[in-house]
Amino acid sequence: MRPPHPKSPGLALGIDEDLIHRLVGDFYASIQEDPLLGPIFDAKIEDWPEHLEKLAGFWSSVVLMTGQYKGAPFEAHLGLGRLDPEHFQRWLMLFADALARQCTPEQSELFMERAGRIAMNFQMGLAQYHGARFGHLDAAS
Repeated sequence: MRPPHPKSPGLALGIDEDLIHRLVGDFYASIQEDPLLGPIFDAKIEDWPEHLEKLAGFWSSVVLMTGQYKGAPFEAHLGLGRLDPEHFQRWLMLFADALARQCTPEQSELFMERAGRIAMNFQMGLAQYHGARFGHLDAAS
């Protein structure tokens, strides 16, 4: 594990690796149980513990600037087939729910801001890749 960058946005908010791991575990437990998103993830993920570790590294890189994640997240999602705005809305809603359980409001705000950007970028990229349109994302919907 790499230490957080001293200027990372999450460090000042008290975000640490333990919190990230709890959040990722909580969130993806919800994903696995979700009737819309669960089947999509279950069809692709063969080793959940390995995947959760990769995702914790991703979020560590995003909010703590650790550089732990060395993947290509967009490309990894190209093989999932068509994902519609409702998939992204549900993903953001479940993420917001997990944040409410695991984080302070300030921590949640940072994670949601980043998650919203990631979801919008993925949705736009996948829409372009599949030749479809994309819609507005709102975690409160």
